[in-house]
Amino acid sequence: MLTLGVDIGSSASKCIIMRNGTEIVAQSLFAVGAGTSGPEKSIAEVLRQYGGARSDIRWICATGYGRNALKEANKEVSELSCHAKGAHYLFPGVRTVIDIGGQDVKALHMDGQGRLLNFVMNDKCAAGTGRFLDVMSLVLETRIDELAALGAQSQKRVTISSTCTVFSESEVISHLANNETIPDIINGIHKSVASRIAGLAKRVGIEQPVIMTGGVAKNFEVVRYVSQELGAPIKTSPLSQYNGAIGAAIYAFEACSALLASDAPLSGIHQ
Repeated sequence: MLTLGVDIGSSASKCIIMRNGTEIVAQSLFAVGAGTSGPEKSIAEVLRQYGGARSDIRWICATGYGRNALKEANKEVSELSCHAKGAHYLFPGVRTVIDIGGQDVKALHMDGQGRLLNFVMNDKCAAGTGRFLDVMSLVLETRIDELAALGAQSQKRVTISSTCTVFSESEVISHLANNETIPDIINGIHKSVASRIAGLAKRVGIEQPVIMTGGVAKNFEVVRYVSQELGAPIKTSPLSQYNGAIGAAIYAFEACSALLASDAPLSGIHQ
């Protein structure tokens, strides 16, 4: 049975096709999220990679910031539940999940069996999120995927003390005016972000194994500094950014399987 998980975030749309809730068949990501053509393009791309007919997909589950806008979805599940489900798939036995999205940071405490016990989220401020790093990279005229490598070249500590994105931007501009190097400034940004993320995560309680998901998990310097702040190793996966979509695809399989096993009409199943 093929199912499709669609994670429509604030800044990116991710899709995963799974077979029987265990095998990833295809994946796609577009760096535009809710309110854009991103979800439609991501679905079209994942189907292209799959190579079969759209009608082969038996059930579609949507999650994320824009999940309510995906009319073709058979089911909608909160991102918290999907991130917990996806995290357990990627790292069986995981206890703590730190997910850094485009506009929020979530810390999940799990029971080691894939069930969510507790969670905390940041407020509406962008500090510590992917959006914060996007803004900083624009000010520094660098690409977001260059930040980790540049920050690793730092030779001097530069402090970014503001907890507000706007004020942090002003700090960065001041450091540039004082001829601080780009690597040193980026290193200060990474440490500032890590401090905020770790502070949030500690509120939910840190229990190993700890994993990090979301786009910022690709920034190895942020991961390293968060690990130092928490005093615990942090695991990541090449599929970390697809975590929510993986969870959604598994929920789709479970929902469709339950329907097939019951006497309910099959009208909700894609034929």
